[in-house]
Amino acid sequence: MYPRPPPRRALPRHPAAENDKRGTAEADVGVMGKERLLAFTDGVIAIIITIMVLNLELPRGSNVAALAAVAPVFFSYVLSFLYVGIYWNNHHHFFHLVRRVNGAVLWANLHLLFWLSLIPFATRWVGQFHFAPVPTAVYGVALLMPAIAWYVMQSVVIATEGENSVLKLALGRDLKGRVSPFCYLAGIFLAFVDPRLSDAIYVAVALVWLIPDRRIERLIGESVE
Repeated sequence: MYPRPPPRRALPRHPAAENDKRGTAEADVGVMGKERLLAFTDGVIAIIITIMVLNLELPRGSNVAALAAVAPVFFSYVLSFLYVGIYWNNHHHFFHLVRRVNGAVLWANLHLLFWLSLIPFATRWVGQFHFAPVPTAVYGVALLMPAIAWYVMQSVVIATEGENSVLKLALGRDLKGRVSPFCYLAGIFLAFVDPRLSDAIYVAVALVWLIPDRRIERLIGESVE
């Protein structure tokens, strides 16, 4: 039998290493992750799009006239799909630069999702009663409220991040975000004059937001380099 080697004595930890470990643990406890917020948002937006698809009506016949009768419903779905897709795309880019979330950010995000969840209702109504003043105005409200909710969420996130927020630097003056709500307001009022003018405004704002905005992507690229 060989004699057993003496047990190894544990080396003392350096005080700096202990402080780093303790600081990392405290940071992990004090900062909420954003993964669940993003996953929940993705799920809700997917459900919103699914509801809009299920609200599409089949033509009540097998001829072109029957297909033309449901064209307004389809076009309203396409426009709403664009808007929901724009919000999802911007949300995805937006939270790339968000370092931390708290309860206020979670509630602000829920506030945005609440108004987005009402878009299917307005989409179906304006599709069935195309060019009618009240449904067209309500559709404008359904576009206005998410825009306001987005601004609120954006302000809450920047307040949470502080004055040196990278997101605040990326957004800059945010001209499109500031002008869009006034366009929706104009569409709401013009719905009682000529709903076609309102529809033109809603489409124009969507097209403006479809133009790629490279502010956040450019900043992410610079930080990576």
